[in-house]
Amino acid sequence: MIRVLSPINFDVSSSFSLPASEQRILDALVSSPQLYTYPNERQLRFEIALRDRIVRAASELAKSRARFAIFRFSRCNSDFWTRDERGGFRLRPDVTASEAIKDIFVHSERYAFECATAIVIVFYKAVLDVIDPAAFNRLFADLLLYDWHTDRDLGIRTKKDEHFLPGDCLYFKNPEFDLLTPQWQGENTIYLGDGLFYGHGIGIQTQDGIIAALNRRRKRGATKSAYLLPDITQVDFAYLSQFARGFDEFRLPIRRPPFIVGTLGSALFLHR
Repeated sequence: MIRVLSPINFDVSSSFSLPASEQRILDALVSSPQLYTYPNERQLRFEIALRDRIVRAASELAKSRARFAIFRFSRCNSDFWTRDERGGFRLRPDVTASEAIKDIFVHSERYAFECATAIVIVFYKAVLDVIDPAAFNRLFADLLLYDWHTDRDLGIRTKKDEHFLPGDCLYFKNPEFDLLTPQWQGENTIYLGDGLFYGHGIGIQTQDGIIAALNRRRKRGATKSAYLLPDITQVDFAYLSQFARGFDEFRLPIRRPPFIVGTLGSALFLHR
């Protein structure tokens, strides 16, 4: 269920509706057993757009020529990044963060990294797609891509929850991984919707597919299966919404909504 605290107006004209990929995210929010509260329509619309871009960025990275590599063998395009001694990528001082993030998707064959860095790259690319580029370059001027190291303005946070939505990051733990290949102790993934997950190094798979791939990388004689942790990692949708490009495009048009709209006091509720 969704609760919007300020008045909200729906465009119910037959000529315009949410793109199908964004409508799917709205449907997931409305159908969730969790209550999602937003101070206004704008923040709700922004989160829908950003979740959609996270899914898109993950799908694009899955189709790219970027390779999986442990930190020791990571590589990047030296025109945009400087590789440090840990295997991380630091933004060159003569390029902007937006240019450098886009290059990962344009010249993907020049890059190799592990799964946590891949998730962070997906988040940055998605945010770049929905906020003002000048704001992106200002917020992330000292960008470092290394494991789960992120700029505080991305607002990465993890919470205990079993109800995930498209655009959420989820972790599959492999409790009996082979000590010779510690990179397979688990897999960071983006949930794409429709039961599919993207994990760098494994690709796009169902939950069972991710677990099967990790189980093939266990130590000899292992009996404990890999499993999905009840943890969800997200960016700070509310904070980032203040930097959205063209707030007018983040209005919430809904044509013939397939759910019930109700009010209680000044709050509006959407639910199935």
